[in-house]
Amino acid sequence: MSTYVLVGGAWIGAWAWQDVARRLRAQGHEVYPITLTGLADRVHLGGPSTDLETHIADIVNTLVSNDLHEVVLVGHSYAGVPITGAGDRASDRIRQLVYVDAGPIPDGVALADTDPPEVQALVMQQVQEHGEGWRWPLLTFEQLEQMGSSLAGISEDGLARFRALATPHPYGTYRQALHLTRPDAEPLPKLGVLSSFSEAQLREMIAAGHPWGQSLSGPEWRFVDLPTGHWPMFSEPQRLTELLHAAGQ
Repeated sequence: MSTYVLVGGAWIGAWAWQDVARRLRAQGHEVYPITLTGLADRVHLGGPSTDLETHIADIVNTLVSNDLHEVVLVGHSYAGVPITGAGDRASDRIRQLVYVDAGPIPDGVALADTDPPEVQALVMQQVQEHGEGWRWPLLTFEQLEQMGSSLAGISEDGLARFRALATPHPYGTYRQALHLTRPDAEPLPKLGVLSSFSEAQLREMIAAGHPWGQSLSGPEWRFVDLPTGHWPMFSEPQRLTELLHAAGQ
């Protein structure tokens, strides 16, 4: 059996993995869903100084404090960035990185910098007006859809739960550039679970030289399609569990 560490994207915490974690444990796996600093049950620990390095440390400390090895480290959405950092800092403890509707960003780049200028301006306005200058409140569901974060497949009860449990995200984590300490190290095996677009579309991006496509083009990558919305742990927990189980074999 395998050991999984599950890391959610913006606005969510360990609670978001409950259905997937329960299914993986039923198959005999060891599972550690974690909440990053400033979110969900750790919302009280966040502050203006919470940044990307804080979230990378959250993940690495989970691996070290639980003495975990041969870990399948799973990151959803935003968490694709801190799991990349954790893979750099603690590669000796990780067997594979799994990106759920996510991808890495290049060394020296901040996640916010990958957004168009108009999106960056909108987010900063929300952070300043509604987040005390450092927190990014959950967008409306209409705004999420407009930004490409589809809610397809999530039930009305699921959407209500999402809205009730979501917490503002520490925006310093988006604004701090990723810093890799071993950029020339042998890459870890990587699996991309593609929900917002298909592998065929990804291959077109790679061929066209798209920056996101280039970061997903190395020989260490393989991909599986999971057609649904941007939150497959809510919309397709059984199918996502099956893919994670297969990844750990």
